[in-house]
Amino acid sequence: MARPDKAAAVAELTEDFRSASATVLTEYRGLSVTSMKELRRALGSDTKYSVVKNTLTKIAAKDAGVDIDPSLLAGPSAVAFIKGDPIDAAKSLKNFSKENPFLVIKGGIFEGKSVTVAEIMKLADLESREVLLAKLAGAMKGSLAKAIRTIDALRAKKEALEGAPAVAVSEAPVAEAAVEEAPAEVVAEATPETPEATPEVTE
Repeated sequence: MARPDKAAAVAELTEDFRSASATVLTEYRGLSVTSMKELRRALGSDTKYSVVKNTLTKIAAKDAGVDIDPSLLAGPSAVAFIKGDPIDAAKSLKNFSKENPFLVIKGGIFEGKSVTVAEIMKLADLESREVLLAKLAGAMKGSLAKAIRTIDALRAKKEALEGAPAVAVSEAPVAEAAVEEAPAEVVAEATPETPEATPEVTE
């Protein structure tokens, strides 16, 4: 490869490292062209899967400020530059490697730190962002429905109370009217008589 081509390749790889949210290094020895196409399709448009030259990749990683263990760049290498959800990409790589043993996952970089194959497998077992968001939306929907039911119940209770007859208030005037209409004799009987004054005795 001529020097200008190498410089362009390094520049492209450097940008791939910088723009990726995660990077997974693999060995593809034995994979057919058809299998490689299937893998790229499985990874989706948010992940760039590139066959790379180890020497240029080391230079590009250094230029991008990414620390890669040299042992990960041994043998025929291909790198998955993940720009979408790392969990989805890890799932795709894990599932593909089960059906295609020639794909060997060697390690990677996640959130700026080196990760082992075991850690990538654990990442693949997590629920993706879309699944978590769907569960959160479901929980919020359930809470909202419960809140609406509570509000409806309170509104119905309030309306029932407002529509109830005011018994205590309506009976008070009736009682007063009964007193006013009572015969004078009844009122007089109800009033205690004043005892007569005792005559003063003089000596």
